[in-house]
Amino acid sequence: MKHEIIESPAAPEAIGPYSQAVRIGGLLYTAGQVPLDPATMKLVPGGIAEQTRRVLENLRAVLAAAGAGFEDVVKTTVFLQDLSDFAAFNEVYGEVFAGSLPARSTVQVAALPLGARVEIELVAALED
Repeated sequence: MKHEIIESPAAPEAIGPYSQAVRIGGLLYTAGQVPLDPATMKLVPGGIAEQTRRVLENLRAVLAAAGAGFEDVVKTTVFLQDLSDFAAFNEVYGEVFAGSLPARSTVQVAALPLGARVEIELVAALED
């Protein structure tokens, strides 16, 4: 099955040898997004709420490049640098996924790229 690379100039460029997203059949798999401002390629200032908002905006841009939105997301994987941030993270996350709740896994990790506090990857179901 042929796959298609999806990229958005409104999301940060990949900081390594990977694509922002790959579509194969009716599924879109995104790379993990960290809270980089796509204009500066620097982490956004602030705490977990600000970083979560930026990550979700980055993912919104990648989804849009594939003709999708958050309502098409079926699974997310969340990496938190500190699980004590979970409640504040969950509040922001819940604003975006209020009407359509995908399956989700959340794990604490020892570190994230560039010192980020949060990283999110997702899978979306697309129209064929």
